[in-house]
Amino acid sequence: MATYVPLITHDLARAARALAQVSLLDLAEHTDLDAEHLRGVERGLRSLTPAQEERLHLAFEEFGVEVLPADEVAGTGHGVRRKFNPRTVKRLENWENEGGPAADDDI
Repeated sequence: MATYVPLITHDLARAARALAQVSLLDLAEHTDLDAEHLRGVERGLRSLTPAQEERLHLAFEEFGVEVLPADEVAGTGHGVRRKFNPRTVKRLENWENEGGPAADDDI
């Protein structure tokens, strides 16, 4: 069963990258996409294949940004938001920096 990946427009790609506070080069490296291609996508000059769009969507999720689908019932369009609020991000960073041996989570 295929998972639904919301459409990532040039505006959403630019906004998601701004929310993630990640450079174009870091995003390109993380998604295995060309930085110039991503720049073209953000400017609305290029498009993404479904596979590229899914890689970009997953990268944004890993950087802490959710790409939201349109909700016709609520009358809202596509959008982006932070996955965690700033307080939660700070707590996660503290937990990650505690040190000690890394272990698999049971979650």
